[in-house]
Amino acid sequence: QVQLVESGGGLVQAGGSLRLSCAASGSIWSIDAMGWYRQAPGKQREWVATIRSGGSTNYADSVKGRFTISRDNAKNTVYLQMSSLKPEDTAVYYCNAGAVVGGTFRYLEIWGQGTLVTVSS
Repeated sequence: QVQLVESGGGLVQAGGSLRLSCAASGSIWSIDAMGWYRQAPGKQREWVATIRSGGSTNYADSVKGRFTISRDNAKNTVYLQMSSLKPEDTAVYYCNAGAVVGGTFRYLEIWGQGTLVTVSS
């Protein structure tokens, strides 16, 4: 099995910064794209950013220029550096990855359990 574990959430004032981490573990053959999504209270989950195995990135317009996604392929870890945070960034942030499982070589889409980010005004 493969699992994702996020960390780094917390409470921060508007204008502040936080860095989220998400580490994949288990029987991993390879990981393709990794990304972050978020779900604010009472809203649907929305895509935030994606980074592919080669390093190319894409961002939602709402976070472009403020958030930076990166990854360490050797550690199977993806990061989300969040700066200039706004109260509307408050949400549970979920890590997502597409992974090929060792042994079976099945491709799975995996989600982490989420980490709460609260931005106070």
